[in-house]
Amino acid sequence: MRHLFVLSLGMVRIYILTVRNALVASIADCQHLFSMVNDFLAEKGQAPAFEIKLAGITQEVRYQNGMINIRPDVLLPDVTDADLIIIPALTGDLNTAVMLNREYTLWAAAQYKEGAEVASLGSGVFLLAFSGLLKGRQCTTHWHCANELKFYYPAIEVVDERMITDQQGLYSSGGGNAYWNLLLHLVEKYTSREMAIYTAKYFAVDLDKNIQSPFIVFHGLKDHDDETIKEAQGYIEKQFREKLTVDELARRFNMSRRTFERRFKKATRHTVAEYMQHVKIEGAKTQLEIGRRSIQEVMTYTGYTDTQTFREVFRRITGMTPVEYRNKYSRQLPD
Repeated sequence: MRHLFVLSLGMVRIYILTVRNALVASIADCQHLFSMVNDFLAEKGQAPAFEIKLAGITQEVRYQNGMINIRPDVLLPDVTDADLIIIPALTGDLNTAVMLNREYTLWAAAQYKEGAEVASLGSGVFLLAFSGLLKGRQCTTHWHCANELKFYYPAIEVVDERMITDQQGLYSSGGGNAYWNLLLHLVEKYTSREMAIYTAKYFAVDLDKNIQSPFIVFHGLKDHDDETIKEAQGYIEKQFREKLTVDELARRFNMSRRTFERRFKKATRHTVAEYMQHVKIEGAKTQLEIGRRSIQEVMTYTGYTDTQTFREVFRRITGMTPVEYRNKYSRQLPD
């Protein structure tokens, strides 16, 4: 594939897509970061590493109700030499954004088959998912839309705790500012670790942050048609402090355990046990943020009786220990 030989051929040709409903900041940040890397290299007496262009399907794209207009440097049919294609983050309803940008997804898929690499920023992964390129592969996205991605694209493994993913020339990033970590990852890949570190320092970005678990707020997937399971979700969320069991829940909602577990997993993309753990840990996070209870009291409040189990589950879901989480996010002022 062409991307295996990019560095030996000279500059990496980057095309940032001016898709409809894009987060304009993500387009501008990409363009700015790679341009600055070229400047940093010039200061060292080295040749630029990147050729950066905006690519679109129309001569002009309007964003934010016409407040911002962007004119692509090149139209998609005229691009024949892409090494790296970047899909910016999206705003608004994601399914609408996908439908508005189908032409981009087909084009990106064709370019990938010709050897280009494709990176999606945050919610831009929905366009990458629609292209079919991620089938059977991993990706990440903003935690807020992870359940929606899992629901509409079940053939993709969504690892939303990850900050970035890198699989066979396909890249994705988590939510918010996580795309900066992906951009730095690409800088390191195409230039050097030294340049990535320098760029990270310039933009004040934590280069090696690799999980977004501490920032995730759990919202159980309720965009489904199984009303009984929705009732079960609501019951779990209200009674999370109690020691609920799957058998008790199945009886409460007049199902066999096997049927209840099957329907619950199909509707929510979580097992019943996973769902209860996530709800309990979300309750624990809230208490730790308030900062008025000890770790032991928070553990008891959320229905755990074993300290080791509580710590292990909390760390697996958030990527931090309860103490680390409280120290970082507590609203209480220090003594």
